[in-house]
Amino acid sequence: MVQGNTVRAKHAGRDFAAGLKNFVGGELKGYTELLVESRRQATERMISQAAELGANAVVNVRFATSSVTAGASELYAYGTAVTVSDEV
Repeated sequence: MVQGNTVRAKHAGRDFAAGLKNFVGGELKGYTELLVESRRQATERMISQAAELGANAVVNVRFATSSVTAGASELYAYGTAVTVSDEV
């Protein structure tokens, strides 16, 4: 089992823009970007941990989120580190 996580806080500018979007609807692009950045960082950390263990792949990857405090959330990535080879 390998894991990677990151805790991110909302940016005041993004939060203000999101509040405006509540009136007119639509995608909250600032939050989408924050989620993409968080997922990338957590995944990179998980892959790094797998490499330290000698694995060359991670299977059955899952993502979870949780609220840490008002305005901050954790994104957690986890999976099973394995070694894949071309041998038949």
